[in-house]
Amino acid sequence: PPKEKPKRPALDRRELTRPRLAPRAQSRKALVEKFGGAASGPAPNIKKTGGTNTIKNMLLEWCRAKTRGYEHVDIQNFSSSWSSGLAFCALIHKFFPDAFDYAALDPANRRENFALAFATAEQHADCAPLLEVEDMVRMSVPDSKCVYTYVQELYRSLVDKGLVKTKKK
Repeated sequence: PPKEKPKRPALDRRELTRPRLAPRAQSRKALVEKFGGAASGPAPNIKKTGGTNTIKNMLLEWCRAKTRGYEHVDIQNFSSSWSSGLAFCALIHKFFPDAFDYAALDPANRRENFALAFATAEQHADCAPLLEVEDMVRMSVPDSKCVYTYVQELYRSLVDKGLVKTKKK
């Protein structure tokens, strides 16, 4: 015969729903005593900083500013705006205009555009080759996290080379 499991004692419904504030209140009281009482005086002026979204938007705006005026480039996001490879080319051409002839590029030649952009960024900006040309060509719309990460790395490389000025804190 199968063994019977011992039954749990039935709990009163009030025990299940009763708030369990006593331990938390006691620990809060202990903390206040430990640190010398409640805070007095005006609250410090804490400025809330933007999170990842703000940084992402700032980087997107930086890309827009640097590629403004380049034909076939309209950066609205970190995915479809980069699908032809020309946004990468324009961004890199802005800093290294003698590296290649941007006007000779064709949006239909995605593979060549990505290859040119990544090779130029690696050669002239010492940008780590984080993206593979074949991966970019395989996707009709590039993965936004991949593009964002690559653009961050390119930005960091350009800052390290002294080509992008940042505000010192």
